[in-house]
Amino acid sequence: MEIMSLYNSWLENATEDKDLITELESIKGDENEIYERFYTALKFGTAGLRGVIGAGTNRMNIYVVRQATQGLANYVLSKYGKGSVAISHDSRIKADLFMNEAARVLAANGIKTYITTELQPTPVLSYLVRYFKCRAGIMVTASHNPAKYNGYKAYGEDGCQMTDNAAAAVYDEIQKLDMFNDVKTMDFDEAIEKGLIEYVDDSVYETYLDEVMKQQVNPGICKGSGLKVVYTPLNGAGNKLVRKILNRIGVEKVTVVPEQEMPDGNFTTCPYPNPEIREALAKGLELCEKVKPDLLLATDPDSDRVGIAVKDFDGSYRLISGNEDGVMLTNYILSCKKEQGVLPENPVVVKTIVTTKLINKLCEKYGCELKNVLTGFKYIGEVILNLEKKGEENRYLFGFEESYGYLAGTYVRDKDAVVASMLICEMTAYYRKQGISLAQMIDDLYKEYGYYLNQTFAFEFEGAAGMQKMSDIMSGVRADLPKAVDEYKVVKVSDYKLKKETDLITGETTDITLPTSNVIALNLEGDNGVIIRPSGTEPKIKLYITAVGKDKDDALAICSKLVSSAKSILGIE
Repeated sequence: MEIMSLYNSWLENATEDKDLITELESIKGDENEIYERFYTALKFGTAGLRGVIGAGTNRMNIYVVRQATQGLANYVLSKYGKGSVAISHDSRIKADLFMNEAARVLAANGIKTYITTELQPTPVLSYLVRYFKCRAGIMVTASHNPAKYNGYKAYGEDGCQMTDNAAAAVYDEIQKLDMFNDVKTMDFDEAIEKGLIEYVDDSVYETYLDEVMKQQVNPGICKGSGLKVVYTPLNGAGNKLVRKILNRIGVEKVTVVPEQEMPDGNFTTCPYPNPEIREALAKGLELCEKVKPDLLLATDPDSDRVGIAVKDFDGSYRLISGNEDGVMLTNYILSCKKEQGVLPENPVVVKTIVTTKLINKLCEKYGCELKNVLTGFKYIGEVILNLEKKGEENRYLFGFEESYGYLAGTYVRDKDAVVASMLICEMTAYYRKQGISLAQMIDDLYKEYGYYLNQTFAFEFEGAAGMQKMSDIMSGVRADLPKAVDEYKVVKVSDYKLKKETDLITGETTDITLPTSNVIALNLEGDNGVIIRPSGTEPKIKLYITAVGKDKDDALAICSKLVSSAKSILGIE
């Protein structure tokens, strides 16, 4: 259907949400605005849906949500014959509305649905899928994106985000549907009365917290430690459960950033509610100057990721990167379990391909198997599932990605800021009792293994032309692979789309067994590296730089050269 016909169809049919009609009326005659909303449809992929809230096929709204859910319902019914689905949401604008609309569609298809009475962290949704033995799950969230975005993550029956094959099957079902004529809906109150929609009882969340508590490494270490924490949920879903778990483990001095305590999808004090970005932590850092805590914790809006700042040697607060935090947590878990004599035989740690190589050194030290997976926590969940199938899930100790996503334990299959917050506090208290700060701890690790500086740079390509530009850039790199990045020779190229790894020293080529992904990794001499990866959920190309120096200044100088050269290779100014 051509774009103006689509637009007119929406004017006629999208009448259940007045905001959409108001928006459609406001862009009458504006060809560019109409084009942006209708030139494509949000594609249901392995991360589900994500887009700007608004009217049109290229926006997040109740009709796009309903169509996706009808596709999911068709998939569940065709694969399982029957089953249930769990749904939750975070603090995003219209997130509760989208949850209820999805529930109405599932109920109309005879699928029992468990929904939450209020916003919950994403890992809780993963837990609910497993707790209720559901066939699928839906989390309404756009993670750390700006306020104008919302999204829809789909989960499989193992509580992990849907695999590529399952997501493709759901997308095929969605493609068959007319958004206005082929989607079933049921009155919400009627569905409640018939038991097709059921609210999750609060007691279930207590069982989730019980599972989190089982992941303690040194139970009781925080009690009486005097540990002081400043916490910000960034106006998201972490506020209640993070504070509950900290209270359970004995962290008594928790000060919450008041402007960011309550749910607010407008994120007025942090336009980019992403703990990777310093501006998002500004209010927390301001409060740290008054409270003088040992630690600042910041969970993102759906509370699956946590960023931290720690007291530095001069009394200021140092932001700790996701890689640094992951390295410290891995070191803490492995060293303590080994000391306690409870390190399992053949322990497993999992990281993504863009996560720091420093973890390799730790795994070598503790005789731990390190598994590298593609970006996306579902691949870490997949490793756990494969271990579980062999009855070896106890071998899994920790999984993490550089963007502040961590998971200890196998009770959920997604990154979990609740358990990560608990372990970070426990780790801080443990080293504090030895007179060691986390700032000193990470510096000591750098002295032992070398200064591994990992930095990520993102380049945006907005609008309809942006995706094509990104595709052209990746094709160009593949057609003319660089022999060096600045002065550093390329020693190995890993192309995860072509699924080939080529050793440029020996000329040997081997197959990559991981799933296909549009990623090119340039491994450089000196353990340096450049990874080029278009985002799967945003119109961005990301550069992941690894610079290994004698110290921080040396690593920063190497990083600067690598970034400048990599941008030139990509044709980005």
